[in-house]
Amino acid sequence: MNTSKSLKALAIIFFLSGIWDIIAGFNYAFMIGTVYTEPPVHRFYAIFLATFFLCFAYLQILSAFNIRRYLFIIGSVLIGRILYVVLLYAYIFGEPGFPSTFWWTGVVDISWSLLYIILTLINDEISLRDLFLPKWQES
Repeated sequence: MNTSKSLKALAIIFFLSGIWDIIAGFNYAFMIGTVYTEPPVHRFYAIFLATFFLCFAYLQILSAFNIRRYLFIIGSVLIGRILYVVLLYAYIFGEPGFPSTFWWTGVVDISWSLLYIILTLINDEISLRDLFLPKWQES
């Protein structure tokens, strides 16, 4: 199967964003609520969120090895990243006294999201639709 350079690039970016989520998972598991205490968070919720980050990382890293088949996972992660950024900045700018400690994570996550979109748009084999509505394949 011939894979275009932009599809390979999308797979690499998706793999790297999975590594980013591993870092986030470890950050939540070991640092949020202990080293980082603003905003305050109960350790249970920090560890609970860490499990999700690690699961997302697993999906991203393994999906990158067969990116054409698992394009739908990119769309799912894309929605999650955008919702995270919107929620983060809504609280930073809209909630008086909310700490801006993790503003930079919003920049990183929106960057991953933009890369997913750009690499999909420049690819002539796939479309944005493929990220959200997987193609039906007969077994």
